[in-house]
Amino acid sequence: MDNIIMGLNIMLIVFIVLIIGLVIAYYFLVYKSKINEEERKKQKEVKAANKEFNGIPRETTDKILDFDEIRDDMIIRKNRTQYVMVIQCKGINYDLLSEEEKEAVERGFVEFLNTIRFPIQLYVQTRSLNLRKTIEEYRAKVGEIEDQIKALQKQKADYQRQGNQKQVDMTDFEIRRKQNVLEYGQDIANYIGRMSFNQNVLQQKTYVVVSYYKSELGNVGNYSKDEIINMVFTELYTRAQTLIRSLSSCQVAGRILDSEELTELLYIAYNRDEEQVYQLDRAIDAQYDALYSTSKDVLQKRRDRIDKQLDDMSVDLASDSLLEADNILKDREKLNNELRERTMEIIEEYKNQLSPDLYNETKKIIEEKTKQEEKDNSKDKTDPTNKTKTTKRGRAKKVEE
Repeated sequence: MDNIIMGLNIMLIVFIVLIIGLVIAYYFLVYKSKINEEERKKQKEVKAANKEFNGIPRETTDKILDFDEIRDDMIIRKNRTQYVMVIQCKGINYDLLSEEEKEAVERGFVEFLNTIRFPIQLYVQTRSLNLRKTIEEYRAKVGEIEDQIKALQKQKADYQRQGNQKQVDMTDFEIRRKQNVLEYGQDIANYIGRMSFNQNVLQQKTYVVVSYYKSELGNVGNYSKDEIINMVFTELYTRAQTLIRSLSSCQVAGRILDSEELTELLYIAYNRDEEQVYQLDRAIDAQYDALYSTSKDVLQKRRDRIDKQLDDMSVDLASDSLLEADNILKDREKLNNELRERTMEIIEEYKNQLSPDLYNETKKIIEEKTKQEEKDNSKDKTDPTNKTKTTKRGRAKKVEE
């Protein structure tokens, strides 16, 4: 009987402990659910605050900016349907040219406009002149000259110990010349440093904007995104190089902006007031993008490949033109020889009907013209400026002596 009572007591104790554990677990779950509910409410409030500010809906930066991304020296816009490449132009001082030079520039610009077969845009950006890099370059050059002067002074001391007065005089002259250059360089560095404090120094840059649309490629449903970008880059780069060559006819130099320069161009366009406070080139110099390392620039390899293709096509066209012109000249020379022979046959045929003086004079004129043409042909063949040589690939190139 005692054993039964003891067993019932143990079971009662276990039951009571189990009930207490369940109650504790219940209250713990209720408390945790309340905490989670409060956190969810706070997150909803934060999201609502992010979406609106004083009743004004907030937008993400991607929706504010008018482009998708910058990649492979291109600005990608309109949900990856438009690709833009920018050419920076370096012009000339038109007012300092003579009248003939101005007319040549105008004719070149007309030729440039006539060669355009696709839409372009002209963009002019005015920015405060950043002279920091220029000052650093001058100071580096000044430091190099100082090192050269120290080295010459050591050489002068050695020549003095050797008693070589001639070398001492020559070294002393070179030291004085370097010192004059050093003083001049220091003056320029100081002058540019004073100019850098003037925020009103402005610089105007002109750009040519070239666009290419994805729809121009036709059906691209079977191509990947990278393949589409590669095809668009090739087409855009070819267009840009064509424009650069056309601009050179009016003495305007041009070059394609790379991705960093495009970033700077857009950064200044969107941040007119803070462009001098938060300068992009300083961020690049601080190596903000140095978390990874790369080999040789793949984009540069692609540009080199396209340039090589364009050069090969130009050389092939020039070679074919030279060969065709050479064949025309040979046919013309053959025709002239046959014409002279036929003329002499006609003169001999009517010899009896002509007076001796007329016959001799006519024959003399034909012989003189023949000798003159042969002389002109031999002169053209021996002219150094007309020499050509055939390369290993079978292309004829013009060479100069």
